[in-house]
Amino acid sequence: MGKDIDSLVRINKEELSKLEKIIGYRFTDLRLLQTALVHSSHAFEQAQGGNDNEKLEFLGDAVLDLVIGHIVLHRYKKLREGELTRLRSSLVNEQHLAKMARAIDLGSYLALGKGEESSHGRSKPSILSCAYEAVVGAIFEDGGYQAAHEFIENFFLLDIESKKEELLVADAKSRLQEVLQEKYNEAPTYRIEGEEGPSHQKLFTVSVCFRGQELGCGQAGSKKEAEQRAAAAALAALVTPKNLD
Repeated sequence: MGKDIDSLVRINKEELSKLEKIIGYRFTDLRLLQTALVHSSHAFEQAQGGNDNEKLEFLGDAVLDLVIGHIVLHRYKKLREGELTRLRSSLVNEQHLAKMARAIDLGSYLALGKGEESSHGRSKPSILSCAYEAVVGAIFEDGGYQAAHEFIENFFLLDIESKKEELLVADAKSRLQEVLQEKYNEAPTYRIEGEEGPSHQKLFTVSVCFRGQELGCGQAGSKKEAEQRAAAAALAALVTPKNLD
């Protein structure tokens, strides 16, 4: 960390303190937080190559993968490895990290070059997501694994649960088929029970059946979504077909 970082800390001390309160973590070395907020375009213009957030971003990316992997593994013991991987991926991708950055108004704290500033860099998902990873990396460098874990858990917990529900609904048909194929070597069938509403706003009701038994029912604006919801209902209720053995 060079002189530019030290001078930025002096200039931005009040703003950095505000950000610390928002994220719920106070840094021992405030230069780490400041470095996490310096985009490469700013460092390049200041002839301070290397005094940007790219290395902390690299570290934060690995820390996020580890901590979120750890959290979902212990929270959702029944999920399979592939489902855990997809859940983690949905939480650490650019789009979701940019959303997390916006939630703490991270863009307003960034040091950007003139080009990025004029092209609305503060709202670009790529810049926001990288800065968020860099903040995670800075917390890890400053306070270790436990500090990073607490920060990530505090800010991600609600999203982890909602993303899990989205994943389970989106993946329900394949999961239900896997369960039935594995045990009975047969797949379920889906049937449309009803259609309501005008053509531009249909509501489909679909049931999923296996060997003549209804396992679940779902409603949605498309047949595909209704099938997924029916399969999710079957899985959520832990339905086991009766008298099939």
